[in-house]
Amino acid sequence: MAESESFIELEEASESASQAVRGTNMSLAELGRASETTDKALAGLVKDMSGLERGMRSGLKGAFEDLVFEGGKLSDVLKDAANSVVRSTYNAAVNPVIDGISGSISSGIGDFVGGLFGFAKGGSFSQGRVMPFANGGVVNGPVTFPMRGGTGLMGEAGPEAIMPLTRGADGKLGVRSAGGGRPVSVVMNISTPDAQSFQRSQGQIAAQMARALNRGNRNR
Repeated sequence: MAESESFIELEEASESASQAVRGTNMSLAELGRASETTDKALAGLVKDMSGLERGMRSGLKGAFEDLVFEGGKLSDVLKDAANSVVRSTYNAAVNPVIDGISGSISSGIGDFVGGLFGFAKGGSFSQGRVMPFANGGVVNGPVTFPMRGGTGLMGEAGPEAIMPLTRGADGKLGVRSAGGGRPVSVVMNISTPDAQSFQRSQGQIAAQMARALNRGNRNR
């Protein structure tokens, strides 16, 4: 009986020790997280203080340069130096707040526009599905698309067509019309009562016809 009680007491002591170890591990983990947060806060503080120091140093340097090189009044120089310190302190305190507010506003607007047009998941044209338009197509409603340095909007005033560009044989880039690549045959029937007169003028007539054909080809 005494051995059984001793064994139970040993198990209870072992469980208590395990709980104490788990509690210690949790405390160490929380301490590690707190230390990481503190390190980040200190890094931000050091960065802010460095910016404040640079601003104050620049302002004081400029003020005393005015005194030495520009011949300014000492009272004006001290006043400018004080204003510079105040501005640097104000900027160091306010800029992080403004940056945070601006980031929140930009994120909110982006989420709103994305939800409005169905592009919150990064889809190009239709609720997250990428729709290719290499061969052309029609957009029936407002659609946003990425551009260098911003976001474009098309179809906001009604249906809009997407037409691919093709570079022709002359090197020009433009929209290719249907059937534009098929060869065209031109047949001319000429009747003249004076064959000899036509033969003498055939060079001039051929040049005029060539110019007319070139104009027609350009207007296709």
